[in-house]
Amino acid sequence: MYARPVAVLAATTVGLTALVLPGSAAGTEQSAAGRDDAPQVIAHRGASAYAPENTLAAVDLADEMGFAWVENDVQRTKDGELVVMHDDSLARTTDVEQRFPDRAPWKVKDFTAAEIATLDAGSWRGAEWAGARVPTLKQYLERVDENNQKLLLEIKKPELYPGIEKDTLRVLGQEGWLDRSHVRSRLVIQSFGADSVRAVHQQRPDITTGFLGTPAVADLPSYAAFADQINPTHTSLSAEYVAAVHALKGAHGKRLRVSTWTVNDAAAATRVAGFGVDGIITNNPDIVRDAVG
Repeated sequence: MYARPVAVLAATTVGLTALVLPGSAAGTEQSAAGRDDAPQVIAHRGASAYAPENTLAAVDLADEMGFAWVENDVQRTKDGELVVMHDDSLARTTDVEQRFPDRAPWKVKDFTAAEIATLDAGSWRGAEWAGARVPTLKQYLERVDENNQKLLLEIKKPELYPGIEKDTLRVLGQEGWLDRSHVRSRLVIQSFGADSVRAVHQQRPDITTGFLGTPAVADLPSYAAFADQINPTHTSLSAEYVAAVHALKGAHGKRLRVSTWTVNDAAAATRVAGFGVDGIITNNPDIVRDAVG
């Protein structure tokens, strides 16, 4: 396992109270903060409002704040390694432009895993995060497992990476994430690509899957054939739409669920909770927890 970064220890043992709103208790389980039917709060790219997104530091901070579910994004390097990165370019969240100035536009798929491993993925969020790295999917899974957390894994831009579904499932299997306990309660795979979600369902029908987007109500039955969740942006959501999703059964014969994104303020969290959503994906999990609890 990988050692917890010093910056995370500092943030979580000294300054965490500044990150959690009044009324929250750092380190408590989120279910204790809310009613039984409150939406599940999912830390988007980890606790990304407070630590560099999609890094082990963000995962650890979400854990220290008491959040079981984290979300991440998976892409593939030039030499076939899966890494955790949101953008298809490395430029926004690393120092790749300084390290490799002649390789614009700095696409993930144009760099090897070894090259990406040298990049600083933390300094852009502040000096205290300097030296944070872009984790491989293997490293990320190890840390999430070590923290006993749960994972909403997004296959990012699958059109850029043919066969990435099979690659993702292979790494998940190698890291023990396709056993009964993980598949039943600790793993969801989602994507904006319907074909990608369908491919995961076909290759591993036991895995819970989610489609990112807001399909027309008339089209929902076709998505329910291969998805267990419909996960729309909160700005496209209404109580009527949530009810239409809930009226259908998903690929595993259970009611389709809705997790909406990216909800970062109390007012929006209260609004979507009122619609009856099952989950809220947020950069600010503490704010959402307090609002919906």
